[in-house]
Amino acid sequence: MDILLFAVMFVLGLVGSFFSGLFGIGGAIINYPLLLFVPAALGAAHFSGQEVSSISMFQVLFASLSGVLAFRRRTTQTGGIHQGLVWYMGGSTLVGSLLGGLVSGYLAGEVINLVYGILATVAVVLMLIPNRAAPETGGEAISFNRMVAMAAAFVIGLVSGVVGAGGAFMLIPVMLTILKIRPRTAIASSLAIVLFSAIGGVVGKVATMPIPLEPVLYTVLGSLAGAPLGARIGARISVKYLRYGLVAIIAFTAVKIWWSLL
Repeated sequence: MDILLFAVMFVLGLVGSFFSGLFGIGGAIINYPLLLFVPAALGAAHFSGQEVSSISMFQVLFASLSGVLAFRRRTTQTGGIHQGLVWYMGGSTLVGSLLGGLVSGYLAGEVINLVYGILATVAVVLMLIPNRAAPETGGEAISFNRMVAMAAAFVIGLVSGVVGAGGAFMLIPVMLTILKIRPRTAIASSLAIVLFSAIGGVVGKVATMPIPLEPVLYTVLGSLAGAPLGARIGARISVKYLRYGLVAIIAFTAVKIWWSLL
């Protein structure tokens, strides 16, 4: 076993899944650039865009699963998972992600990086738009436009499947600004929706490209530990700071990718 490769990939998986539980994202928005640049900088491995998207997709699958388990006991009123959102958006994003994963096997690494840069930029813009989501302490039932939710989830799943992401960094802004979902409910529900997306993406990538099994295994091991910790810490942090923290992270990764492309 390559100790350096194990240490680097384990830590990257841990970091990605920690933010997965903290912000309700699958972790790919953070892990994609980390996997692309950090192993190479440390001399552990050099991954192509396709390899990074594969590793990232597996990391998202296990990080989101771990995060869902951490959120499962909360009610909707206390920022738990909203089953209606999950079923309507999860099914659509699974189909979209499966198609995106299949398509990614035929794209060059530079194209995948470009798609990631565009997604991250759009996500930052959406997160900066003021929203009028329901009050966090409201006890009324959550309502949303089902057709809009399904259409948005399909498109997000499609492009996210290409880059090996679950799409939560796009799902959360859409749920906050368009569907008007409470922030904590959006964070918890997005992890369950991402789980559907990750399943479709993994199937698509396994069917179209070779998977670097050893790096995937090490990254997944790190992912299993970070999400529950992030979920516990996130429950104690103000929603405002969670939102701004997510914007800062997405903006940083977008700049890094665009810099590498230009």
